[in-house]
Amino acid sequence: MVMRLICCLLLISAMPSWAVTQLQASVDKNPVLAGEFFMLNISADDTIKNDQPDTSVLLKDFVVGRTSVSTRTNIINGSISKETTWSIKLMTRTAGDYTIPAFSVAGASSAPIALKVAERSKDAQQNNDIFIKASLSSDSLFVQEAGLYTVKLYLAKELLDGNLSAPAMPDAQLSQIGKQTENYELVDGKRYLVITREYLVQPQKSGSYTIQAPTFQGRIRQDYRQLDVSALGDNVDIEIKPIPSDYQGAWLPSELVNLDEQWQPADDTVEVGTPITRTLTLTALGITKEQLPDIELPEIKGIRSYPDEKENNHLVRDGRVISQQTASYALLPQMPGTYTLPEVSVPWYNTKINRISYATLPARTITVTPSSTSTPAAVAAQPLTPSQSATTDAAAISYQATPINQYPLWLIIISVIGYLLWFITLILWWRSQSQRSLMQAKPTVTHSDSSISLDELKKHAKSNDVSAFYQALNRYAMHLTKQSSGAIDKLEQLADNAQLSQHIAKLRAALYSPNDTDVDLIAIVGMLEEQRKVQKKSQQAVLKGLYK
Repeated sequence: MVMRLICCLLLISAMPSWAVTQLQASVDKNPVLAGEFFMLNISADDTIKNDQPDTSVLLKDFVVGRTSVSTRTNIINGSISKETTWSIKLMTRTAGDYTIPAFSVAGASSAPIALKVAERSKDAQQNNDIFIKASLSSDSLFVQEAGLYTVKLYLAKELLDGNLSAPAMPDAQLSQIGKQTENYELVDGKRYLVITREYLVQPQKSGSYTIQAPTFQGRIRQDYRQLDVSALGDNVDIEIKPIPSDYQGAWLPSELVNLDEQWQPADDTVEVGTPITRTLTLTALGITKEQLPDIELPEIKGIRSYPDEKENNHLVRDGRVISQQTASYALLPQMPGTYTLPEVSVPWYNTKINRISYATLPARTITVTPSSTSTPAAVAAQPLTPSQSATTDAAAISYQATPINQYPLWLIIISVIGYLLWFITLILWWRSQSQRSLMQAKPTVTHSDSSISLDELKKHAKSNDVSAFYQALNRYAMHLTKQSSGAIDKLEQLADNAQLSQHIAKLRAALYSPNDTDVDLIAIVGMLEEQRKVQKKSQQAVLKGLYK
């Protein structure tokens, strides 16, 4: 018996393969109901590996499900037969007469199949164990306006497995929002498990469209048996309106757009150097978070602004898409005075009244007073401009010009000559000193209180104490620049180092921003030491030049 089987197998392997002579197509049921899946089988009388029927022609009239392939070889009384079968799940959405076209595989063709599709009874649908309901939040939308499409699958039997397809619409973006939810409902006294999915619909072109409802196919358990089931929802027609021709600016269609702000502290009077946190919140209905425009705030001279990262989110509530943008800014007043922050306005198109509207924040005036830590002499040395439009340089010039004009011209000339004679005397005295005396004087020149301040900065940098480091940096800058207000800014100007300015900006952002910001404190100390070395070399070069 074993020898016979071996011989048969050798005979089979030795026999050459033959070409396909027959290709047959058949369906497992005819007629079928609209929304009901049925099976199309295409069989060839040979083993085929590199060819298959083109099923794309079915997409015009049918919903095409998964395709499976099987091969079989039979030996009966020495006669060998081979077969390859493609099984394709199909479904029609509407009733009528259809034709499944002919297929060709490996030179053989099948015959077309006439298929009759009957309308599903409404009573049968109502009492069915499985059905789908689909709805849209509005039957008309503007281009790029977001609509909410809701799909509910009702199941009265135990579900073993299944697949619920996604809806489809030409010239539109459809994306599922969140995860599906499950709950129970009673329909005509019958208890159903309801699976709900929500989709965001964003049309990209105007015109009349139809959203094709999703389909479901799966298996349920009934009386200890497994049954294949399917369901099809109703299509939804929608009208897409174009962008008005007279609309200008970024397109933002919505039912409601609101712009709000919060201040911390809420008081309109602050001191120089006191950080202010300004938070803007833009809320809109019927659009996605990607459509929210960025809010740009103008720069105000005398107030530094450090923007934080913007956060965009959207959610669904009561069948509406709500999008929100939150942007925070840390404002740091640099000089005393009265500042007016201009009005902020965001244009949008009101889809309820069909005209352009604006979400606005009114202008706000704040008063910046001198720092309470500043000395009266230092405050008096820095005159303030009465209005925001006057610049600090112009104010300083006008302030200095007043006392100069109070003295007579002859007294000014005598003072200048006296200063020149004093300067010449000083040069002659320096030239009379020896090179040894200069070298002995170097430690006195290089050693200063700035080294002590740098040591304090190094200590705070090692402990990564940002607040203490900033206070020590302010004292260091006040010692070098001889200014009690805006000393750090003056230190940046003297250093003329872009990297140092960037690090100091990060330091300030870490102090006033609600988010964590990495600051390289060691790098700031290193740049300050390098600046001090350059200043020492410059001083030494000047002194050496006086002895030549």
